[in-house]
Amino acid sequence: MPHHPRPLSRRRGRAALSALAVLGLSATAACGSGGAGTGAAPEESERPAAEAADALVATYDGGLYVLDGKTLEVVEDIPLEGFNRVNPAGDDRHVLVSTSSGFRVLDAAGARLTDDKFPAPEPGHVVHHAGQTVLFSDGAGEATVFDPADLGEGLPEAEKHTTEHPHHGVALVLENGEMVVTLGDEEERPGIQVLDADREEVTRNEECPGVHGEATARDEAVVIGCEDGVLVYSGGEITKVDSPDDYGRIGNQAGHEESPYVLGDYKTDPDAELERPERVSVIDTESGELELVDLGTSYSFRSLGRGPEGEGLVLGTDGALHVIDMAAGEVTASHPVVGEWSEPLEWQDPRPTLYVRGDTAYVTEPGEKKVYAVDIATGEVTTEAELPEASNELTGLPAA
Repeated sequence: MPHHPRPLSRRRGRAALSALAVLGLSATAACGSGGAGTGAAPEESERPAAEAADALVATYDGGLYVLDGKTLEVVEDIPLEGFNRVNPAGDDRHVLVSTSSGFRVLDAAGARLTDDKFPAPEPGHVVHHAGQTVLFSDGAGEATVFDPADLGEGLPEAEKHTTEHPHHGVALVLENGEMVVTLGDEEERPGIQVLDADREEVTRNEECPGVHGEATARDEAVVIGCEDGVLVYSGGEITKVDSPDDYGRIGNQAGHEESPYVLGDYKTDPDAELERPERVSVIDTESGELELVDLGTSYSFRSLGRGPEGEGLVLGTDGALHVIDMAAGEVTASHPVVGEWSEPLEWQDPRPTLYVRGDTAYVTEPGEKKVYAVDIATGEVTTEAELPEASNELTGLPAA
C-alpha cells in the first residue's frame, strides 16, 4: 500500500492565514484536459484567467493543477492519468509534462494541455540552459535539443543525439554549442563526455560511479553528481572533486548561474533502503573544494533550491525552510513553514516540495493539501491556499 506522508505536528511560530477559495474539480476524471471530468466544461467567461508570468503547475494523483502564482488558487484542473512529472520548458509560457510515453507540452499561461508531445520511452531529465532545452529519454538514451521560443504551434525543430546505450542520464548544451552528456548503460553509469558543436567528442571522464543529476554555476561550470563526489566541467577541462567519505553520494544538485557554489544532497550509506541524510554538500566550482553542512534535520530530493542572491535553500523534515550562506558553509536562518514530516519510502509518493521563483519559495504540504508562498528574505508566509487533492511535484513559469 503506498505511503502518503502526513505532518506529525501542526505549523507553529506564525499566525495562520485564512485559506483562499479554490476551484475544486474532479481528481478522478478520465484522461483529458479542460474543465471538470464529471459534466460539461464551464463557459470561458466562468474560468479565471491565468497570468502568463505567474502560473504554477502542480501534479496530483490523476492530473495537474494550474495555479495562479499570486493567489495560489486553482485556475484549471486538468485530468491526466498515470504518474506525471513537471518541468519548466524554458520559455515564459510552457511547462513540459513527463508522461509514460513522452514529454507533453502544457500551455501553462493558457491553462491548457496541448496535443503536442515529444515521444520518449522513459522520459527523464529536462534541462534548460543557454537558450536551449534538452530532454533526455532514459529508455532510448536519446537527448532532444530545441529552442523553447519555438514552442506553441506544433513541435519545434529539434536536434537529436543518441548515446551508445540507453541509461538514466542527463544532457545540456553550453553557450559555445558543446554538449555535456552522461555515459552509461542499464548496469552502470561511469561518467560523462563532452561533445563539440558537431557532436564529436572533446573529452570524457569515467571516474564518476553512479553519475546522476546536474547543475550549472557561474562561468558555465557544470557539476555532475557521483557516488564519491562530483565532476566539474569548466574551461574545457573535467575535474573530479572527491567526497570526504569513500561512499559520499551526491545525486541532486541546485545551481545558481551567478554563484560559483552548487548545493547538493549527501548520502553515505550504500545499503540503506532509504537514507535520510542530515547533511548537504556545498561545491565550490572555482576552488574545487567540497564542504558539508549539518542541518540537524533530514530532507528529500525535492527539498533543494537557491534564492535570488545565490543562498542555499533546503526544506527540512522539521517543517522549516533552512537558508545557507554558501560561501561560509553555514545555516543562517530557519523559517517554520509546514508541519514535521517523514520522507516516504517510494520516491513517487507525495512529500513536501520546494520550488523557487525569484524572491519567493513555494512550498507544498500534501498531508494538509496546502501550498504556501514564502518570502525568502523574511521567511514570512505571504499567501496560502488549499488544493482539492494532495499535490506532488510543483513547478512554474519564470518570474516576470
